[in-house]
Amino acid sequence: MATALQLARTRPALRLRLLEKEPRVGAHQSTHNSGVLHAGLYYKPGSLKARLAVSGIRQMVAFCREHGVRHEICGKIVVATEDAEIPRLQTMLQRGAQNGLQGLRWLSTEELREIEPHAGGLAAVSVPEEGIVDYAGVCEAMRRELAQLGVEVTTSARVVGLRQADSGWRVSSTAGDWEARYIVNCAGLYCDRIAALAGIPRETRIVPFRGEYYGLKPQARHLVRHLIYPVPDPVFPFLGVHFTRLIDGRVEAGPNAVLALAREGYGKWKVNPGDLFDALSYKGLWRFIRQHKRMVWNETRRSLSKRLFCAALQKLVPAIQESDLADGGSGVRAQAMLADGTLVQDFSIIEGKNALHVLNAPSPAATASLAIGEYITQRCLEMIGPGREGLARPQAEAEHPY
Repeated sequence: MATALQLARTRPALRLRLLEKEPRVGAHQSTHNSGVLHAGLYYKPGSLKARLAVSGIRQMVAFCREHGVRHEICGKIVVATEDAEIPRLQTMLQRGAQNGLQGLRWLSTEELREIEPHAGGLAAVSVPEEGIVDYAGVCEAMRRELAQLGVEVTTSARVVGLRQADSGWRVSSTAGDWEARYIVNCAGLYCDRIAALAGIPRETRIVPFRGEYYGLKPQARHLVRHLIYPVPDPVFPFLGVHFTRLIDGRVEAGPNAVLALAREGYGKWKVNPGDLFDALSYKGLWRFIRQHKRMVWNETRRSLSKRLFCAALQKLVPAIQESDLADGGSGVRAQAMLADGTLVQDFSIIEGKNALHVLNAPSPAATASLAIGEYITQRCLEMIGPGREGLARPQAEAEHPY
């Protein structure tokens, strides 16, 4: 939606159609996340993630203000709980400054306690620009603006076929067929499969990781004032279990990261045989498991044990008890993996013939969505060239579609 929005804003004469698999927009990753506005603290300076995260949070906050979407810039604390994490925390502070974040501050143990009285830790970094938002509200606001700009949003339209045609592409979906001069694949959990329909080899494959949350019961919510995060392991793109204040006043704890048995496997035991076979038959997954046995084992144990999950949370807030935790929701992260078992860390956007494919856009993609859409728009317009407008029309009436 952000890409369609930026295309329509930048080149109003373009005629666009957005195909959405579900009956409503934003049904999966966009609304199954922690609702955080990430400012760009973690990402390697100069990377696409770093550039787009910093621009993205500012664009997203402005969008929320313009459209009346609930959000709050509440700030985040990243806490080092062991001596070995101090150098990594210092590196993060340097990275954040290089990425252009404002107001970053190193906190001693005493300064940490002033801000978060119940937090444990040896030192911390304060990130005042980070916040929380209602991403469901963001999606609805985008849908409304797209309608105002004349962009067709067709729901219940799962793409089942892509075939090159004289004018570009013939797109088959469960809601009908269209012709289009250009296609942009922003299909999230299914981006690799959509790219394969367009003839792109699946050298990079989506491996779904489920993140599970607990919610803090009302009597324990006072223990968390801000967003409280651990220092992440630099080998993985996951941030570790943390505490997140939600826009409705609740507090979430999580997520972990375990292999999902379905690409939409929000329940622990929800299995999609095709998705499971797709993951288990991929040599990259087995190489990843061999390379990171300890992490995989620890995440799996924590998924199965509330006690172990609570123990991880107690490193950040020692006063938290198992009795303070209520079952929460879950999300599935579309994580791109290479055949050697390497997790793709940066956003990955590749070109095909008359097509762009977004093959990796995990966190902070929700925060950065408008900036990512802006970046994709620039690349699209370079492909399209000046004055080549067109419409994604039903196949029978298409002439020169986009």
